[in-house]
Amino acid sequence: MDTVSQVIQGGYCIGCGVCPFVDSSLSIHMDSDGKYQAFRNSTDNSDSKSDLADLVCPFANAIDNEDVLGKSLYGNEKNIKHDTSLGYYLNTYVGYAKVNDFRAKGSSGGLVNWFASKLLETGEIDAVIHVKDSSEPGIMYSYQISHTSNELEAGAKSKYYPIELSHVLEYVANNNGRYAVIGVPCFIKSLRLLEQQDPVIRDRIRFHIGLVCGHLKSTFFGLSEAWESGIDPDCVERVDFRHKLPGRLTSDYAIKAEGTVDGKHVETIKRVHELSTTDWGLGYFKYNACEYCDDVLAETADVTCGDAWLPGYGDDGGGMNVVVVRNTVIAEMMQRFADELFLEEIPAETVALSQHSGLRHRREGLSYRLYLKDKKHEWRPTKRVEPSNKLSYSRKKVYKYRLRLMQDSFAAYHKARELNDVSYFVSHMAPLVKSYRRADRPLMRRILRKVKNVIKKVLGKL
Repeated sequence: MDTVSQVIQGGYCIGCGVCPFVDSSLSIHMDSDGKYQAFRNSTDNSDSKSDLADLVCPFANAIDNEDVLGKSLYGNEKNIKHDTSLGYYLNTYVGYAKVNDFRAKGSSGGLVNWFASKLLETGEIDAVIHVKDSSEPGIMYSYQISHTSNELEAGAKSKYYPIELSHVLEYVANNNGRYAVIGVPCFIKSLRLLEQQDPVIRDRIRFHIGLVCGHLKSTFFGLSEAWESGIDPDCVERVDFRHKLPGRLTSDYAIKAEGTVDGKHVETIKRVHELSTTDWGLGYFKYNACEYCDDVLAETADVTCGDAWLPGYGDDGGGMNVVVVRNTVIAEMMQRFADELFLEEIPAETVALSQHSGLRHRREGLSYRLYLKDKKHEWRPTKRVEPSNKLSYSRKKVYKYRLRLMQDSFAAYHKARELNDVSYFVSHMAPLVKSYRRADRPLMRRILRKVKNVIKKVLGKL
């Protein structure tokens, strides 16, 4: 068993907030890089420390990995299947919610909030644990509790922002009821581990709705987006990370930043393609822990939803979800209210294809990152992926550049803030981004892309 102390000291903490809930010698707060991190309380002289924190940490508990947890949760379900990318599953779909503006108000197909709202409506749960606007100064978003569909609506859309669970777990522990929780894969895993140790939490959290995850961002991500849009980081109030643009492809969305400029409230809308910080593949402001995670599709969740990055499913700009169903109650609810949904059953392989880049980075890329750690004789979390050096030279370069992009983005942002000049960040990162793109897009692929673009232009003029 690895320990939570090794996770913290090694820089692998994802900031989920579950360990301080079970161990009062630990606390969680935001570090200087805008990431929630767990810390050992230096002034705590009590004997409160226990091994419970090791058992609930998603990066310390190597024994109960996603395969083990998934089998214990879903292995006995009738007609259950298993896929190395998706974990256990009953059915897989692409679709969206057709009712109540779920789709219009969501990041993609609106199915995350549809599932949560329907569980409330049918009496399966009393409240939902999810991320909403925060009232805490300097914090945009935090985990909160919603008891009605109207309250739930305020938490629609993805929040690419750090959050933690400790305070809502205290609420659940002290308030009887049945809850559903919405979260990224490692947060759902940490809750499943907690539920193995805490019968009260296990009894009260009845459903787990997972989000397909690329990686978790620090506060710097939203602040930098707003800064490039014209709002100083100290004056940012909110960022809508997935502002839909009518008539455009699903992938062609914008951010909407709110804040003050010269003492006046302003809102700015910028297409993500116009901002240097929004390219998800660059991994700016990423938690280091995300580089050592192998779960993309929330394998321990009852149902998982993500963007349907698939040909032919993003043409209208409204958004589509891929859906992985593992729980029979969820499956039956979808059948019962089928008239409220547009669903098309697709193979598990197609769902995996929609997340091809993320899965490759978390499997092939992870194998190389583990190898690099082992080569240096440095501790790292035990993962399902085996360390390997059997990658091509070009792929190794890609993964090394991605690590540098993540690390340099924090340093460059700090310096830009010191200079009060966002252009410093852009210009500092530009050469590294250029080198990375050349590594990620070999010469022959770049030539073929240019040829295709020329052919498209020629055909467009005919």
